[in-house]
Amino acid sequence: MLSHALEHGVLVITVRRDPGIGGRALLAREIGGLVRAHRPRPVVVVLDEPATSGPAVSAILRVHRICRSLGVLLSVASHSAPTRRLLEAKADTGGTRLVIHARTDTAIAAAFTAAA
Repeated sequence: MLSHALEHGVLVITVRRDPGIGGRALLAREIGGLVRAHRPRPVVVVLDEPATSGPAVSAILRVHRICRSLGVLLSVASHSAPTRRLLEAKADTGGTRLVIHARTDTAIAAAFTAAA
Protein backbone atom coordinates (compact mmCIF):
# COMPACT_ATOMS: atom_id res chain seq x y z
CA MET A 1 0.00 0.00 0.00
CA LEU A 2 2.89 2.38 0.66
CA SER A 3 6.59 2.87 0.13
CA HIS A 4 9.09 5.28 1.60
CA ALA A 5 12.49 6.80 0.85
CA LEU A 6 14.73 9.60 2.03
CA GLU A 7 15.25 12.39 -0.49
CA HIS A 8 17.48 15.33 0.43
CA GLY A 9 16.87 14.65 4.13
CA VAL A 10 13.09 14.52 3.67
CA LEU A 11 11.10 11.37 4.42
CA VAL A 12 8.93 10.76 1.34
CA ILE A 13 6.08 8.31 1.84
CA THR A 14 4.05 7.29 -1.21
CA VAL A 15 0.56 5.90 -0.75
CA ARG A 16 -0.09 3.79 -3.82
CA ARG A 17 -3.69 2.69 -3.35
CA ASP A 18 -6.88 3.49 -1.51
CA PRO A 19 -6.83 1.95 1.97
CA GLY A 20 -10.62 1.71 2.09
CA ILE A 21 -12.66 2.52 5.17
CA GLY A 22 -11.32 -0.50 7.05
CA GLY A 23 -7.68 0.27 6.21
CA ARG A 24 -7.42 3.94 7.04
CA ALA A 25 -6.46 3.41 10.70
CA LEU A 26 -3.78 0.90 9.67
CA LEU A 27 -2.45 3.32 7.06
CA ALA A 28 -2.29 6.13 9.62
CA ARG A 29 -0.45 3.85 12.08
CA GLU A 30 2.06 2.73 9.44
CA ILE A 31 2.81 6.30 8.38
CA GLY A 32 2.93 7.39 12.02
CA GLY A 33 5.51 4.68 12.76
CA LEU A 34 7.68 5.87 9.88
CA VAL A 35 7.36 9.47 11.07
CA ARG A 36 8.41 8.51 14.60
CA ALA A 37 11.36 6.45 13.33
CA HIS A 38 12.68 9.29 11.15
CA ARG A 39 11.85 12.33 13.24
CA PRO A 40 12.72 15.18 13.29
CA ARG A 41 12.99 14.96 9.49
CA PRO A 42 10.21 16.68 7.58
CA VAL A 43 7.71 14.37 5.87
CA VAL A 44 6.08 14.49 2.46
CA VAL A 45 3.19 12.11 1.82
CA VAL A 46 2.51 11.54 -1.87
CA LEU A 47 -0.99 10.37 -2.73
CA ASP A 48 -0.88 8.48 -6.02
CA GLU A 49 -4.04 8.75 -8.11
CA PRO A 50 -5.67 5.54 -6.78
CA ALA A 51 -5.13 6.82 -3.22
CA THR A 52 -7.02 10.12 -3.45
CA SER A 53 -10.22 8.90 -1.81
CA GLY A 54 -11.92 9.92 1.41
CA PRO A 55 -10.34 7.12 3.50
CA ALA A 56 -6.83 8.12 2.38
CA VAL A 57 -7.55 11.77 3.18
CA SER A 58 -8.87 10.73 6.60
CA ALA A 59 -5.65 8.79 7.29
CA ILE A 60 -3.53 11.78 6.26
CA LEU A 61 -5.47 14.06 8.59
CA ARG A 62 -4.76 11.62 11.44
CA VAL A 63 -1.08 11.65 10.49
CA HIS A 64 -1.15 15.45 10.52
CA ARG A 65 -2.26 15.37 14.16
CA ILE A 66 0.56 12.91 14.97
CA CYS A 67 3.12 15.10 13.21
CA ARG A 68 1.87 18.20 14.97
CA SER A 69 2.25 16.51 18.38
CA LEU A 70 5.81 15.45 17.46
CA GLY A 71 6.78 18.84 16.02
CA VAL A 72 7.35 17.35 12.55
CA LEU A 73 6.53 19.29 9.39
CA LEU A 74 4.07 17.38 7.17
CA SER A 75 3.43 18.15 3.53
CA VAL A 76 1.12 16.33 1.14
CA ALA A 77 1.47 16.10 -2.64
CA SER A 78 -1.43 15.10 -4.85
CA HIS A 79 -2.22 15.73 -8.50
CA SER A 80 -5.92 15.62 -7.63
CA ALA A 81 -7.34 19.10 -7.14
CA PRO A 82 -10.47 17.76 -5.36
CA THR A 83 -8.23 15.87 -2.92
CA ARG A 84 -6.14 18.98 -2.23
CA ARG A 85 -9.30 21.01 -1.62
CA LEU A 86 -10.65 18.33 0.75
CA LEU A 87 -7.39 18.29 2.70
CA GLU A 88 -7.41 22.07 2.96
CA ALA A 89 -11.03 22.12 4.13
CA LYS A 90 -10.63 19.36 6.72
CA ALA A 91 -7.14 20.09 8.08
CA ASP A 92 -6.93 21.18 11.69
CA THR A 93 -5.89 24.82 11.73
CA GLY A 94 -4.51 24.79 15.28
CA GLY A 95 -0.74 24.43 15.52
CA THR A 96 1.42 23.50 12.56
CA ARG A 97 -0.33 24.01 9.24
CA LEU A 98 -0.69 21.14 6.79
CA VAL A 99 1.23 22.09 3.64
CA ILE A 100 -0.40 20.87 0.42
CA HIS A 101 1.22 20.77 -3.03
CA ALA A 102 0.20 19.63 -6.50
CA ARG A 103 3.70 18.37 -7.35
CA THR A 104 5.95 15.99 -5.46
CA ASP A 105 9.21 17.73 -6.39
CA THR A 106 7.87 21.05 -5.16
CA ALA A 107 6.74 19.50 -1.88
CA ILE A 108 10.15 17.91 -1.28
CA ALA A 109 12.03 21.11 -2.12
CA ALA A 110 9.80 23.19 0.16
CA ALA A 111 10.14 20.70 3.03
CA PHE A 112 13.93 20.62 2.60
CA THR A 113 14.09 24.42 2.61
CA ALA A 114 11.83 24.70 5.68
CA ALA A 115 13.98 22.22 7.61
CA ALA A 116 17.27 23.98 6.78
